[in-house]
Amino acid sequence: MSDAVLSAAVLLVTLVLFVSERVRHDLVALLALAACLLLGLVPPGEALLGFSDPAVVAVAAVLVVGRAVELSGVAAGIARVAIPARAPFTLRMIALLTVGAILSAFMNNIAALVITMPLATEIARSARMSPAATLMPLAFATILGGMTTLIGTPANLILSSMREQVLGAPFGFFTMAPVGIAVTVVGVAYLGLAGWRLLPVRSSAERRSRPPWRVYELTMPTDLDEEAVSSALRSAGARVLARFREGELPPGDRPHAGDRLLVLSRSNQWIVAQATGLHSDAPASSRSDWITARVVVGHGSFLIGQGYDAVTTRSGGRLSVVAAGPRAARLRVPLARMQIAAGDQLFMRGSPADLANFLPSARLLEIDRLDRVSVNPRQAAATISIFGLTILAIVLGGVSPGIAFLGAAAALALFRLIPGDEAYRSIDWSVIILLGAMIPVGQSFETSGAAAVVASVLSDGLSSAPLFLILAAICSATLLLSIFLNNVATAIIMGPLAIDMAMLLGIAPNAALLAVLVGASSDFLTPIGHQNNMLVMGPGGYRFTDYARMGAPLVIGVVLTASAVLTWLYV
Repeated sequence: MSDAVLSAAVLLVTLVLFVSERVRHDLVALLALAACLLLGLVPPGEALLGFSDPAVVAVAAVLVVGRAVELSGVAAGIARVAIPARAPFTLRMIALLTVGAILSAFMNNIAALVITMPLATEIARSARMSPAATLMPLAFATILGGMTTLIGTPANLILSSMREQVLGAPFGFFTMAPVGIAVTVVGVAYLGLAGWRLLPVRSSAERRSRPPWRVYELTMPTDLDEEAVSSALRSAGARVLARFREGELPPGDRPHAGDRLLVLSRSNQWIVAQATGLHSDAPASSRSDWITARVVVGHGSFLIGQGYDAVTTRSGGRLSVVAAGPRAARLRVPLARMQIAAGDQLFMRGSPADLANFLPSARLLEIDRLDRVSVNPRQAAATISIFGLTILAIVLGGVSPGIAFLGAAAALALFRLIPGDEAYRSIDWSVIILLGAMIPVGQSFETSGAAAVVASVLSDGLSSAPLFLILAAICSATLLLSIFLNNVATAIIMGPLAIDMAMLLGIAPNAALLAVLVGASSDFLTPIGHQNNMLVMGPGGYRFTDYARMGAPLVIGVVLTASAVLTWLYV
């Protein structure tokens, strides 16, 4: 049996395993690499070369730098400033999608979605609409934005590495910008003006996306009339559950200075305290990167049976419980007397790194993160400066993305702009394993001659077609494959095919590779093709078919726009 047939068979089995979802994608990639080794398709000395590929290094470093930008709070700050607070829904929607797309061009598109999701929900609520109207369009916009720069998605870096191997030079940082920006503009216009109208509105989505109830204590700084206090709290979206004086229920007299109120609200205590003139003892922003996480206490947690102050003690003072969940509302006792029980909801405040270290050991399950990160001007300025210098080094200095972003990641850690542990946690190691293992598999598909055979068959059918149709066919085939695979695996498989087809048909290899780049990141038909699609499925209350309902016109627009722009650029 020829190497071409063996390589095609390995790739076919790999595709089936990828599609089945029964085996982790990174494990499938390792199994494919092992099969290529056993069949002699990949020499033993080259089996691990994929892990040293500059694209793999660049992907890991970009994830670290993107996480530092996220932690600085500057991206969230830019998003809030750029989106007008008092404007018609359509204008705010388009501004939101534009910001999401721009952020995803320069950072991990999942991070871009996470940063802007609260704004999407806020915009929907202010227009008295379900968040379903904004969340899926935002997810699609953050995917579109990833097509505009070299670091937008890992697939872009992989295709750039392939181009360097075959043609001797990688893509420039903004090589894909003309087609990427055109596709993004068309996509954002469609999503903001018409796409969201195709989505069904379900009341369950609104209920699930509302901020959770939280219970906390506020102190009365002066003697106040009880009715005035209750009225102020109601205006702030809160109500009093109980009033305590020195830990006991006071007699039925008027409130005194120093009394503590047990309050129930969907807003945090700092917002309510500011609106009512009451005082909160909870730390609001001792550090710029502090957030509030809502967690559930699991069975077997060492916190069970202890007070809330045990979290502060056991975390070395780095974390604190700032609010409690439904059980505290039912018991109506001072929070200092509450003992943690399995199933309790706790609102814990601290840095993302400290939370990530503490939660697993304490058997706490994080449900969601609340209360946006404040911006530390010095940290933000330093982080953005390093990020900007890195891009200039790539664009103007000719430094490879791998070296430039690896240096940026090291500088961020050196100046403590990202905690050391957080730098490693920010890397999606499953993607790194997938990349490192699949690169030799993809190369064997090329070196065995299998890619050339498939490219020849496809080229015969397109030999007399105009460039526009050829590029549309390449983009569409890649897009269909991306429905079943993630965009990295899709790029590894389709990249060599596109180059071989370009050579056979006499078209510019850049045009074919950029058609693959667009197609690999254009799964707008299912929730499984991209993590961003899956992330909004629950909060938006979407069903599987909702994606195709809004995504099908977008897919057509993306393919036609990309093919037209690439034809104009490379005719």
